[in-house]
Amino acid sequence: METDKITKLLQAHTSGDSRALNQLIPLVYDELKRMAQIRLVGERSDHTLSSTELVHEAYLKLIDFDHIDWQNRYHFFGIASQIMRNILVDYAVKQQAQKRGGNRKRVSLGETDAITDVKLHDILSIHHALEKLEKLDKRQVRVVVCRFFGGLTIDETAKTLDISTPTVSRDWKMAKAWLNRELSLSHNED
Repeated sequence: METDKITKLLQAHTSGDSRALNQLIPLVYDELKRMAQIRLVGERSDHTLSSTELVHEAYLKLIDFDHIDWQNRYHFFGIASQIMRNILVDYAVKQQAQKRGGNRKRVSLGETDAITDVKLHDILSIHHALEKLEKLDKRQVRVVVCRFFGGLTIDETAKTLDISTPTVSRDWKMAKAWLNRELSLSHNED
């Protein structure tokens, strides 16, 4: 089974087997690429960060984690979601610094598994709202990161975070409601 193979290769890499990394790349690349494409859908065609570049940056950061006790493929992709979030936030900060503002618009979290129509500059608004939510409920933030930034399903998120599917569903609904309110308040202040 491919899932078991990914977990074994991740654990072998952590144990120092450099060959495991070469075998792991073809098994995880397509899924990482899918996650990156979900995040970048709707961006303008001349956008300077491609899904391939996002995957490569994320992968380079992932393989630097030598001392993680990889539990399974969901754990790997959950961490990949967080890393992609960080890369996109860093990228958005740099873009905003170059433009010094720009047109802000209201951002909301919808019903889809991953938000595909949010522009990179809107990610900053979501990032700041997530920082506030993290002070209230860290698990809800992890659910949002897996679903929004990683494009994981409810079931995949549950496996990644090792919590039940109903808990993920509740946390997702609560987090969306809280974040939408926070984003709306933030938008009104601008």
